[in-house]
Amino acid sequence: MSIPIIDPHMHMVSRSSNDYKRARLAGIECCIEPAFWSGTDKQHAESFFDYFEQIIDFETERADRTAGIDHYVTIALEPKESNYPDMAEEVMDQIPAYLDRENVVGVGEIGLDQGTEEEEYAFRRQLRMAEERELPVIVHTPHTSKPEGTERIVEMIHDEDVTEERIVIDHNTENTIEIALQTDCWIGFTLYPGKITDEKAIDLLEEYGSDKMLLNSAADWDPSDPLAVPKARDKMLDRGWDREEVRKVVFENPLEFFNQSPNFNYKP
Repeated sequence: MSIPIIDPHMHMVSRSSNDYKRARLAGIECCIEPAFWSGTDKQHAESFFDYFEQIIDFETERADRTAGIDHYVTIALEPKESNYPDMAEEVMDQIPAYLDRENVVGVGEIGLDQGTEEEEYAFRRQLRMAEERELPVIVHTPHTSKPEGTERIVEMIHDEDVTEERIVIDHNTENTIEIALQTDCWIGFTLYPGKITDEKAIDLLEEYGSDKMLLNSAADWDPSDPLAVPKARDKMLDRGWDREEVRKVVFENPLEFFNQSPNFNYKP
C-alpha cells in the first residue's frame, strides 16, 4: 500500500485541475497553499485581497471537487512586495481578518527576499500576528545570499521571542541547515530547481535525522513538479529507508506541524 503524503507547501493556484488529479493519484491527500508572489508585483492592496479570497475559497473547492484533496491555506504579505510600504501597511492591517477564516491554518510565507528594512519590519509584524493567535508560520529564506539571509531570519526569530516549534524555516540547502538548526523551528526542504534536489535532501535527512523535517514541492508557475514529494518518497524507499520512517517524513511530520493550528481539520 502506498504511503500517503501531506505536501506542506504547494502553490496550486498556479496549476491545472489535472495536476490536482495527478497529485492525488500519486498519494497526496492534503496540501497547504501559502500566499506568495505570483510572478509580478501587485499595484493595489485590493489585488491581495482578491488573491486571498481565491486561494481560500476557490482553490479549496477546486482541490476537493477535482481530486478529493484536502486543501488549506496560509495568509501573509510575502517579502518581495513588502518593499512597497504604503501598500504593505494596508495589506497587513487586513491580514488578521483572513487569519480567522475556517480553512486558514497559519501565517505565510513570510521572510526575506532582498533583506531590506521594509522586509524585516513586515516579517517581525507578521511573526507577532501568528504568535498572538498561536498559529503556525511558514518562513521563506531568500534566493540569493541564502546563508546570510537565513542567519538574519534566525536572529529576528530569537529577537521576537516567538514559539519556535510553530515555525518552519523553508527552502533549506546544505548551506543553511546548520543555521536553521540553531533554533527549535521545523526544517523545510523544497524539491525544486534552484533550491534543492530530492537526492541532496534525502542525503541531509540521512545525515541529520528525520525529526521536525518537512519535504515540499512548492509547485508554482516556474519549472517545478507537483509530484516532487511522491517521487522523493519512492527514492527513499529505493534507498532502503524503513516504510515507517518515510511515512514520518512525508505524512506524520506535516500532520504534527499543522495540527498546531485550530483550523487544521484534516483527518487521515
